[in-house]
Amino acid sequence: MSSEKSIEKTNVMRILDQKKIPYESHCYLTSGAVSAVDLAKALGEDPAHVFKTLVTVGKSGNHYVFMVPAAEELHLKKAAAAVGEKSIEMIKSKELLPLTGYIHGGCSPIGMKKFFRTTIHSTAEQFETILFSAGKIGYQVEMPLSVLQKAVRVTVCDIIV
Repeated sequence: MSSEKSIEKTNVMRILDQKKIPYESHCYLTSGAVSAVDLAKALGEDPAHVFKTLVTVGKSGNHYVFMVPAAEELHLKKAAAAVGEKSIEMIKSKELLPLTGYIHGGCSPIGMKKFFRTTIHSTAEQFETILFSAGKIGYQVEMPLSVLQKAVRVTVCDIIV
């Protein structure tokens, strides 16, 4: 990181630093909420390379985290099958902060209040590195999938529409 004006550290970055896990941080400053696709454009990245973090609840009441490319949509039936549930649905936005410690638009698979089974879409394996939220709106971290898997247990599966 440059010393001229270093990026503010998020909790995700502090966790990665503590575990000595390498990453590259990215910061984008825009006004108003942006979609994951807008975020990818703001960073000059291919939306397929930028992953959004989605939190769901299964019929069993268990919560699951899914990471899908910015422009893609989670296929609920495929996602349910991937985690062995009859069905899953997205959690309500108001449940996100108390459950994970993150707000909509700043949810990361790293550093949630407790670990939830996490699945990433299989296209992540096609990239040298992937980008995902650093746990705060405006901040992303970039790393190889294999490095993310050292930070948090992540399985790979086809989970998009």
